[in-house]
Amino acid sequence: MKAIYNASTVVAKCLLPVLGLTNHKIKLGAIGRERTWDILDQHVKHSIPKIWVHAASLGEYEQIVPVLEHINREEYQVILTFFSPSGYENKKHTKLADTVCYLPLDTKSNVDKFLQLVEPSLAIMVKYEFWPNYLEQLKQRDIHTILVSGIFRENSVFTTWYGSWMKRSLKAIDHFFLQNDSSKMQLEQLGFTNATVSGDTRFDRASSLIEQDYHVTQLDEFTKNSKCLVVGSSWPEDIAIMKNWLQHNESNKAYKIIIAPHEVGDSSISSLVNQLEYQPLLWSELHKENNLPNNSQTLVINNIGLLTKAYAYADLAYVGGAMGTKGLHNILEAATYAVPVIIGKNYEKFPEAGKLEDLGGLFSVATSSEFESITNQLLEDDYLRDKTGMICGHWINSNTGATRMVLNHLKQINENMVIS
Repeated sequence: MKAIYNASTVVAKCLLPVLGLTNHKIKLGAIGRERTWDILDQHVKHSIPKIWVHAASLGEYEQIVPVLEHINREEYQVILTFFSPSGYENKKHTKLADTVCYLPLDTKSNVDKFLQLVEPSLAIMVKYEFWPNYLEQLKQRDIHTILVSGIFRENSVFTTWYGSWMKRSLKAIDHFFLQNDSSKMQLEQLGFTNATVSGDTRFDRASSLIEQDYHVTQLDEFTKNSKCLVVGSSWPEDIAIMKNWLQHNESNKAYKIIIAPHEVGDSSISSLVNQLEYQPLLWSELHKENNLPNNSQTLVINNIGLLTKAYAYADLAYVGGAMGTKGLHNILEAATYAVPVIIGKNYEKFPEAGKLEDLGGLFSVATSSEFESITNQLLEDDYLRDKTGMICGHWINSNTGATRMVLNHLKQINENMVIS
């Protein structure tokens, strides 16, 4: 099976540029990976130790941010890699790393070349992306490796007949920092006990948001004293179930709506406007004119980086991704502002959503009628909204601390690796 895996990665390396001709994201990844070697050649400093951090996508990046914020950059150079364009294209200019690039595909030749160029003193993997050749080479080169905010699920690839050989690669990880007890149990069944249930570092990241200055003049002017629903990281499937409610709200001017779609390219925004069947405000127009071009109740954020601040204006939040198959986006960024959260129906792989639902701070909907019912109830009933919002805020605050556990581990490796 390992030989088949190695052969498939070589084939993928050849096919991805071809597939990119018809898929924009694949094209971005293929072009970006071609530039990786030049980026590393130009920016890796061989005079100081390096820390290699790998985050598959944007969500995993948000999980490692609280750790990156404490890395001693005077003593260590941080090399940050992504697999997905949604991570790299949004964070290639982050100030939390010295060098940012795509991770080369997991072929033996790529792995050897990458590790020779980077020469990391420490490798940090985030959540659950495991590349066998990279991990085996980290082990062979005796490079200390940790997993942060790890998740192991029942019936994972490691327990299948075709993926059980990959268990060997987990030996490269010196310590697993896991999100929950069930992950620790699953890992123990695989034969590993070098693990700590630290929780999810995203709670630390979310908790810190309310300490920042979130005021945005244009959002102040748009929302004023109206109740506001913020729809974050939406996909067409999410908008479909709320479309009738949004149109009714637009006609009756009851509430303000802020929609921050996951895709903000011109074609995606045009599709969103067509789907709504009315003309919302666009952030680009609002920001440019510094006034309200029309009197729509709906504002569409057609840029990256404003959603976390927009959630601060919410009385109620809908977090997208779970109505379809894209995967639920980050509910913590909304919950930290102590507002109730609504999501779609497909969230089985997101234990944090199930936990918050059990506590009573989150509501899952599957149909338009369910969305309309719970949205109207929460916006009209101040007591219920405040009560469920407080549940969310308390849940965030009571689950912080994962970052400190990771930093304490890094200090044990080298006292100079982190700053207070």
